[in-house]
Amino acid sequence: MSLLLRNVRVLDVETGEYAEGDLRCADGRVAETGTGLRAPDGTRVIDGAGAYVVPGLIDAHVHVTALTADLGALPAMSPSYVTAHAARIMGETLARGFTTVRDNSGADFGLADAQAEGLIRGPRLLFCGKALSQTGGHADFRGRGEHLTDDHPCCAGVGRIADGVAAVRAAARDELRKGASHVKVMASGGVASPTDRIDSTQYSTEELRAIVEEAEAANRYVAAHAYTARAVNRALEAGVRSIEHGNLIDDRSVELFLEREAFLVPTLVTYWALKEEGRAFGLSAASWHKVDAVLEAGLTALERAARGGVKLAYGTDLLGGMQRHQNHEFRLRREVQSPLDVLRAATTGAAELVGMAGEIGTLAAGAHADLLVLDADPLEDVGVLAEPGRHLRHVVQAGDVVA
Repeated sequence: MSLLLRNVRVLDVETGEYAEGDLRCADGRVAETGTGLRAPDGTRVIDGAGAYVVPGLIDAHVHVTALTADLGALPAMSPSYVTAHAARIMGETLARGFTTVRDNSGADFGLADAQAEGLIRGPRLLFCGKALSQTGGHADFRGRGEHLTDDHPCCAGVGRIADGVAAVRAAARDELRKGASHVKVMASGGVASPTDRIDSTQYSTEELRAIVEEAEAANRYVAAHAYTARAVNRALEAGVRSIEHGNLIDDRSVELFLEREAFLVPTLVTYWALKEEGRAFGLSAASWHKVDAVLEAGLTALERAARGGVKLAYGTDLLGGMQRHQNHEFRLRREVQSPLDVLRAATTGAAELVGMAGEIGTLAAGAHADLLVLDADPLEDVGVLAEPGRHLRHVVQAGDVVA
């Protein structure tokens, strides 16, 4: 298969400059860019008429199995039913311009394999399996009166409970055994969990370090859910590679991010959506009231991190019917970042985080031919990417026009 885009402006995300000319894809990769490129026999040719071409977007924090904001309800659902919803969610995600996503708990090797084999239409899926949670942690969805747990691997759900160094080592090894690209750990309280506080720290330092050791032994890394500076800093000191959310970081957090070359993955849009629509999509009243603790702080944290030079990746963390707001994150981030920096977070930054720099998030020759054709310049206004229905002409994945 070969695809040639003629008369387009091809963005180099690293430099922030466009090159006018053509771009050819072959065998799922970017073959060449330049002017007057030849189209081999059988090549599909599209005249872009001056369109803007940028790399396919990467969302580094999604939950493709989260068909509801009531995450505690997922384990009681039929896995086949959840899979059907995940296929729909993945297809809609691809149509919005996201050609790769990092699922941060819930998806498994079955969904990743199905997408890779073409059985499911959707973005390339990097998964962690189930997140590790302490008893009473962010992935423990039992109410105060419930005592039994069921961590059967066939059950849908976003987490598994493990307590103690030996148990978390075994849990991390089990997720890595099943092909996880990273290990997710709950290092603080959260919005959707019923019995913890957002300002709590979760897991001991020894447990966190054990999880990091197991991931590093498998040449993988750890992503940590954490909100407060106390929780974030403990996780960074333990060696995690990415902090998810981080709404309440402080100056010491920024220092640790830089020292450890770690990433921050803000998820601003999910708090906006949860406050606006969370109750309608299954969020309990108790969890809805928790949103206020982090809603306004997220933009301040992003500004602090960006000003300090922290590595950033694009993430959304949307649940249920709120996933349609995925691109609104671009609008929110432009309040404190330049359009180019926001786009880098969703391309080169996220690619570096997931260990695929040079493979995705770029239009350099040899990279995966994942790209978007736009009718307006996102460097003039990154809000262009927030309106895919209006500005997105084509989505190309592995050299095929898929939307």
